[in-house]
Amino acid sequence: MPAATQDRPTAQAARTPLVVRLLVLATFVVILNETLMINAIPRLMESLSVTEQAAQWVSTAFMLTMAAVIPITGWFLQRVTTRQGYAIAMGVFLTGTALSAAAPTFAVLLLGRIVQAAGTAVMMPLLMTTLMTVVPEQDRGRVMGNVTLSISVAPALGPAISGLILQLGSWRLLFVAVLPIAGAVTYFGLRQMTNIGEPQVSSIDWFSAAVATLGFGGLVYGLSLFGEGTANLGPSIGIVLAGVATITIFVLRQLKLQRTGAPLMDLRTLTHRTYALSLIILCVAFLAMMGAMILLPLYLQNLRALTPLQTGLLLMPGGLAMGLLGPTVGKLYDKVGSRPLVLPGAIGIVLSLAGFTQISTTMPYWQVLALHALLMVSLAATFTPIFTLGMGALPPNMYPHGSSILGTLQQVAAALGTAMVVTVMSARTTQLVADGTAVASAQLSGMKLAFVIATALAAGTVVVAALLPSRTNPVDAPAH
Repeated sequence: MPAATQDRPTAQAARTPLVVRLLVLATFVVILNETLMINAIPRLMESLSVTEQAAQWVSTAFMLTMAAVIPITGWFLQRVTTRQGYAIAMGVFLTGTALSAAAPTFAVLLLGRIVQAAGTAVMMPLLMTTLMTVVPEQDRGRVMGNVTLSISVAPALGPAISGLILQLGSWRLLFVAVLPIAGAVTYFGLRQMTNIGEPQVSSIDWFSAAVATLGFGGLVYGLSLFGEGTANLGPSIGIVLAGVATITIFVLRQLKLQRTGAPLMDLRTLTHRTYALSLIILCVAFLAMMGAMILLPLYLQNLRALTPLQTGLLLMPGGLAMGLLGPTVGKLYDKVGSRPLVLPGAIGIVLSLAGFTQISTTMPYWQVLALHALLMVSLAATFTPIFTLGMGALPPNMYPHGSSILGTLQQVAAALGTAMVVTVMSARTTQLVADGTAVASAQLSGMKLAFVIATALAAGTVVVAALLPSRTNPVDAPAH
């Protein structure tokens, strides 16, 4: 329905279009599941008689599937209508949720999580592509702020919500509780959803699809093995190198297809300087966030003896602050541009991570809460403007590819952040224990070193932020 699409940006300039609000709600529900299982590991070990390493796969498999599926979403979203993309994504997610809830064995639960993640992988690029298409440029910051509210609060609330639900009973309740909510969101969404733009008929290069799945999936898998400790160091390095080599083949294939046909992932998006710089900041910021999300629960539960529920409640204010500030940051972006927000945000990320390098077994809980809140607020000041600025630097026909690359690299950054902090912490702890240091002191030293490295990486984002323009200038974008 082209006519409706053309009218929409001007008619609804003052408010968020209904189609975007529906997609934000659905994305919140599906992204919540990425961190929902973190607190359920002990229950899974007991209920399904699996080791801790095996139980961790309910989270690892989710992230792995996202990394493998997202590269295909750019092609997929160009071929289907908005309603079709929504129906398929939510239908697959519901199937995975039902399968997980009824899983008689761990293998079936793992399959259910993989199916869930495949549906989730489509929702984020669908939301981004639709938003960039229907929202006029002067309103994008405000609307992207509402999107940030969804995608940042969901993972922050996941551990706290699961902690509350697990007080009531089995881990199966985590899926049983999500099922009716996701069902209602799907039903009402399909009743109200309108199609945006027209699908484009294009063929898929199956070799690219296979290589992307193996490359990005293998890279995330190899990085996740680092997170299990130094015992798997040899195989981990081998799988990571194989993943990088496969991604190299994928990149060369895309460059060839750009000259002769339709690439699966259009790498010409990276020739847009503002988009490329935004991508660097987003990946490093996401890496820092995931590193903190892994280290802080380990610190609070292993060294400070808090329960998973207490840990979730202590870290919840920061997640809520990040999400609730999203709309305000979005409105400020529309008024003042990116630089007055992103530069202070990048500096705030560095300061909060630097603060965490001073953690001890006696640090007051209010300091932990304050540093975490500073990190989350700084990320809020960074994410919304960067998303908006980076995607806005692309021509409309590249929105699906831009959101696909962004989503894929986010998953790689998440895996890299997790692998980096756990490997550094484990290696340092093992070394100190071998030298005769007490285990608790050795773990604390390992966590501090991991935060030092995260701080050093985050410092680079301040430099990149200074290179960004304050607003997107479409004239500067290369024509293709």
